[in-house]
Order: sequence, then C-alpha cells, then structure tokens
Amino acid sequence: MANWRSKQDARASLCPAASDVIFLPAIWLTSEVDRTRQRPSPIKALRSTGVNVKELGAPCHATFRNTKGHVRAEVRLSEDAICGYGGDFTGMLRSDLYKHMLRAIPEGTTQFGKAIEKIESAPHFMRLRFQDGTKSRVEVLIGADGMDSIVRKHLWGDSPKRPHNLHVIGGFTFDDIPGAEQGEVVLSHSRTVQGTYSSILSEGRSGYQWWMLEAWPDSEAPPSDLHVHAKELAMECRPELNEMIARTRPEDLQRWPIRDRVPIQRWSRGRVTLSGDAAHPTSPYAAYGAGMSICDGYFIGQCLAGLDLKETNAVEKALQEYESKRPAHTSEQVQAAYTLGQMFHHTYSMLRPVRDLVLDHTWLLQSQVGEKNPREIVAQLAEMGEGIVC
Repeated sequence: MANWRSKQDARASLCPAASDVIFLPAIWLTSEVDRTRQRPSPIKALRSTGVNVKELGAPCHATFRNTKGHVRAEVRLSEDAICGYGGDFTGMLRSDLYKHMLRAIPEGTTQFGKAIEKIESAPHFMRLRFQDGTKSRVEVLIGADGMDSIVRKHLWGDSPKRPHNLHVIGGFTFDDIPGAEQGEVVLSHSRTVQGTYSSILSEGRSGYQWWMLEAWPDSEAPPSDLHVHAKELAMECRPELNEMIARTRPEDLQRWPIRDRVPIQRWSRGRVTLSGDAAHPTSPYAAYGAGMSICDGYFIGQCLAGLDLKETNAVEKALQEYESKRPAHTSEQVQAAYTLGQMFHHTYSMLRPVRDLVLDHTWLLQSQVGEKNPREIVAQLAEMGEGIVC
C-alpha cells in the first residue's frame, strides 16, 4: 500500500528476495511530465533487481554554476563508479523509470484499488482491513505510502509537514536546442532563482529536462500561467535554458510546492517498517528522493532474503538490521537538501552578495556537493555489496 513513487521504488527490489510478495499501490499512474535524475546507487539497485538500465536514461556529469557560467562546484565521482554506472546522474522521465521497473516485477503480485483503513498487530502477523470491507493477513508490512503515510501514522502518530516555502516549475522537450550541453546537468543560481537543465533519454529519443526553482509562500496560490512565469524566471539564465522553456509544450509542464517532514530516527516496530517518502520525504535539492526509495527497497530485500517470515524474532531482527543501515544516511540527505534550499532562496537580501562571493571564490560548495557527496555515493555502492540475494 503506497503512493506510486515510493511503492514502485520498493517493490522491484523486494521481488528477488521473497517468493510471496503483495503490493497494494494507492495510485496507479505517474505523470508523464515528471522527470527525475538517478545516482549510481539506485542504478545499481535497479540492475540487481533485473531492471534493464542500459537505455533507461542519459548519463550526465554535474556542475553548479552562477548565471554567468562560472563553475562553483563539479561533482567528482570516481572513475570506477562512472565506468560502472554511466555518470554522476542519469537523466530520465519518471514514467520511463516505472515502466522499466514494472517489467521486472512478476505478474500477479499487485492488487489495485486496495486502500488500508485499519492496521492491527498480532503475535505472528499483521491484520489489514481495507476500505472495501475485505481483510488480509501479512507477515511483514512495509509502509511505502508516501508523505501522508498511514503506516507511519500507525507506528508513530502524526507529525507536521515542514514547508520549505519554495516551488518548482519544470518540463521537458525533445527538440534540438542550440548551445545546450549534452551529457551534462547544468545547475545554475542567480541571487534568488535556480535554473537547471540536463540531458534525458526516453525510448530512444534524446532531449532535455529543465526546472526553475524559487521562493514561494507555501500558502500562496500558484502562478496563473506557469509557462509565462518560468520564462520570466529564466531571463537571468543562459539562452539555451530559455529556449528549452520556449520549446516545451504546455502539457509537458508541471509545478509542485516543496515540503518534507523532519526526519525520524526509528522506522520499525515489530513486523512493520517504513521506506521511501513514508520514512524520509525529501526536497528535490537532494536529487535523491526516488533514488533513496529504490535503495530502501534494495536493503529491505537483502535483510529479508531467505528468512522464514513466520519466525517473529527473525523478522524483527532483520527489520532492525535494515533500520541500522538507512536512517543516518537518509536523514543527512533530507537535512542537507533543506539547508541548501534555504541558503539559496531564503538568505536575507543584504547577505546575498556575500553568499555569492563566497560561493564563487571559495571551495565551500565544492567541498560539500563536489567532494563529500561523491564519497558518500561510493561508500553506498560498497555497502550494497554484490546483490540482494548474493
């Protein structure tokens, strides 16, 4: 039972580790407009679960720049990681990601139209009651049901959403764009706006995804015309980004406000645990929300592989092992993404010139996003081992 993103990300990873898996997605379709970038660790997880990653997306190298093109930071991933997984990021449409994942999932493991109404614990199983009046017993319940997780609420009660007071307008195009850098994630900042684009690959077609990110009160209504607003935001950016926005069809535009929840340190209790946005909803500044969800599923699969799920102690120990691997990593990513968003878009106006001077002429950003993050990626690849059921 889950929202589409988190559930799809978890379920492909679980199938190789268990012979009897049932998925109860609350939402069946993802938007064709939604775009994503995946790091090497989720690419490794996808490959390990049988997903064909060869033509899944466009491998990209990533740089942070100011609007004049000066490179503030360059993501420096090891040569081994680049050779093994294609690049710092892989640019793709989210719908393509899920289509590839669906092909790797055995038929008959998904039940649609099942919304959980109540969760009850028993000594050797969990009892689920659905809104359609039916019931089910499961030996392990993994809540991958998004930011508004019913499973998380069952475990730990309500927790408030944290508005970032930011929003994103994004889209994609398959038109040829003069001056655009292929195989790159070009992430640029003005004093108040982030404008970014990257290469994508979709069903053999090369193109570009883009997004504009700015401060926007969470309680305020969205702009009346997203296309016009995005063009206005991009006026300070390089011409190729302006051209991408101009070439984007209105139906290929999307906007969403950015919110998360303060990370929790416990995910599991008894035969129940969390994954994906249910555990760690994340700002797109991490470029890692879907990727962390995929890796959650991978580690759950590793920990449950080969277990007799009727053995309560074994199940609880496995879920605690899973929990020992994930919250520290994901919480750091969530908080780092929140901090970056606040730094770039909510710094007091009088301090912005000082901030930009530091970012342009010191190694501050390079040390964080260019050096530290790649080290964490390589460490994550090593922790994942050779596969789920190796």
